[in-house]
Parts: sequence; C-alpha cells; structure tokens
Amino acid sequence: MFATGIVAGAFIAVTFLSDHQPVQVNPKLVDELSAYGVNNYNNLAPPDLFNWNSLLTIKGFLLIIVGGFLVGFGTRYAGGCTSGHSIMGLSNLQWPSLVATVCFMIGGFIMANLILPYILKL
Repeated sequence: MFATGIVAGAFIAVTFLSDHQPVQVNPKLVDELSAYGVNNYNNLAPPDLFNWNSLLTIKGFLLIIVGGFLVGFGTRYAGGCTSGHSIMGLSNLQWPSLVATVCFMIGGFIMANLILPYILKL
C-alpha cells in the first residue's frame, strides 16, 4: 500500500497539480550551472546529468551509482536517514541524532561546495 501510494501521489501531482512549466532557477545559478553543462530546467532532476546515456559516463557513474551507494551506506552506518535523525531524533532530544545531524550538515557542505564542482567539470 505504501508503494502504491507513492506512485499514485506522484501521478496525481504531475497530472493535476503541476503547471508543466520549466523550473525557475536564479539567473546567477543558471550561469554557474551552464559552466558545468547543465542547461535544461524542464524537470526537477536536470536531464543533462540524470539520464540513461549519462549513466555510462564517469560523471554519471559517480553521481548516480557511487552516490546512491554512499547514501545507502551512510544511512546504515548512522543508524537512520537524515530525516529520521534530524526530525524525530532531535525532537526526542537524542544525543546520537544531534551528532548524526551535525555530521550530515558538515558532509553536505563539503560535498556541495568542495567536491561536487570538480565532479561536474568531468
């Protein structure tokens, strides 16, 4: 039922709630992303990066396969996902959730600002 609800909710959102317009992106971000070869903003996930053809490239392999593995590994290693720790764990004042959330934020900052720009230039 859970998986059916996800599929049904996505169908309803795309069919009835979406205005089918391209995603609005800040002009400064458009300039930065165009330097990385991202120019299509018709979907939430840019098809310039996330498509079947780019999966067979080094950049696609790093972003999709290695990134997916690291998300799964991190979830298992941390004993839960970012939402679970940051929302439920912190609201229950659990020390391990605070440590995990701080580590998630530090890791996200490092990835977004220091590592990802080099991957996108491949």
